[in-house]
Amino acid sequence: MKVTNNIRRNYIDTIGYLLIVLFSYAAFSKILDYQTFTIQLGQSPLLSAFAGWVAWLIPSVELLIAGLLMFKPTRLLALVTFFALMMMFSAYIYIILNFSEFVPCSCGGILEKMTWNQHLIFNLIICLITILAIIFSLQELQQQNKGWRLRHSLVLIFTVSIFAIGIVLLLFVKSEQIIHKENNFIRRYPPHLYNKSAQFNLKYDGYYFAGMVNDTIYLGNFLSPLSIIAINSNLKKIGNYSIELDNYNLPYRTAQVRISPPYFFLTDGTVPCIFKGKIRTWKAKQLQEVKAHFSVFEPIDSTTAAIRSRNAKTNESVLGLLTFSNGNTSVSWNDGLLQKQIDGVFDCDGILRYNLNNQKLIYTYYYRNQFIVADKSIKDFYRDNTIDTTTLAKIKIASLGNGVRKLAQPSLMVNKLSSTVGNQLFINSNLRAHFESLKLWKQSSAIDVYNLKTKTYEYSFHVYNINNKKPQAMYATKDKVYFIFDKVLVAYQIDKSVRR
Repeated sequence: MKVTNNIRRNYIDTIGYLLIVLFSYAAFSKILDYQTFTIQLGQSPLLSAFAGWVAWLIPSVELLIAGLLMFKPTRLLALVTFFALMMMFSAYIYIILNFSEFVPCSCGGILEKMTWNQHLIFNLIICLITILAIIFSLQELQQQNKGWRLRHSLVLIFTVSIFAIGIVLLLFVKSEQIIHKENNFIRRYPPHLYNKSAQFNLKYDGYYFAGMVNDTIYLGNFLSPLSIIAINSNLKKIGNYSIELDNYNLPYRTAQVRISPPYFFLTDGTVPCIFKGKIRTWKAKQLQEVKAHFSVFEPIDSTTAAIRSRNAKTNESVLGLLTFSNGNTSVSWNDGLLQKQIDGVFDCDGILRYNLNNQKLIYTYYYRNQFIVADKSIKDFYRDNTIDTTTLAKIKIASLGNGVRKLAQPSLMVNKLSSTVGNQLFINSNLRAHFESLKLWKQSSAIDVYNLKTKTYEYSFHVYNINNKKPQAMYATKDKVYFIFDKVLVAYQIDKSVRR
């Protein structure tokens, strides 16, 4: 059937009015709930790195197109631009469904109730309707002797399609590079990777993770340094143990237990002293006197541990390797690991962990966005950054006289907790990232996961508060991450797809 001019004109007008309503509604829904829209873009596998400017660009373009559709001289331009944008949306959805690391939750707005596949079908139908409107518009130009032919219409549509798809592919590749390697503090929360699997009531507070042997977790207690609780990986209590020492006549102040199977160590760096014993008996003997005081002790094996102490000349923090064998103890220092920014003590404060799988020591600073990965000789090392942008420690120090110094005010803590297993480093960040929900941030803690092999940021997950408390301790294993909330021990199961 031959299409008359009236049919063409009515079709173009009808489609124009439909698209005006569609894009006006879509734009205003984004503007009215701008914060939610921005947060959704921040979790997009393709657009999270560009969420800031995309959040205002999309509704602006949608309103511009709706405005151009209202006027006959600009309607063809508006239709072509609309088609390009819909092709970009379609390419975006197709990439998410087929090439993305994860499929995010559906966005809000006019298509809130649709699945991603339904989104794609809807978009393609709208694209086909728009193509016909473009062809009809170009046929009108042909009748006005402006040189347009059907082949010109097809070339234009094909060119616009390729351009739109190319833009989305470029954004996808660039966004992945930025998020994983050049991240400017944007977190990505893939859904359903971590789920709370068990919970255990500890009855008392003051517990910390002493270590793990096979499927048994051992918890020490700051308030009762000689007490140990054993719990299996499913958070069922196995038993209580009491450590026996061969010397109780020391001025203990900060005694803690660390486990390196089949041994355990009870240490107090203020004395300083180190006791070593076997887990099988929980009886420990004091090692030969350790001359260096230390504030952190992390065992590497039965005869070696990494410690943090003070440089005798500068009084600044320094990492060293403590060896104890054949009744002798010795310490070798590496003055180049910890880097001074303000005082060399508080600004260098952090968490020391040993990764048994890779035989690496990892030191995570509290007050700056950096961690250090060193071999167990602490000679070969590299530095890497967390996704936070706090490069300089934001602390103020007060001198109380007699060489005593303290933090003058609450400081900006960047990294609160740290744990490592396999090729992964887990860091509990203390700061809210860009495009994160303030409400969710208050209700949970963010755990950022880094790949030590590829030296990239991978993803983040939420750990929800218990009794309005945030986690005070964290311990990662190959299939679970454990957290202590005051008097509660919680296990989060790791999906197999993200274990490294």
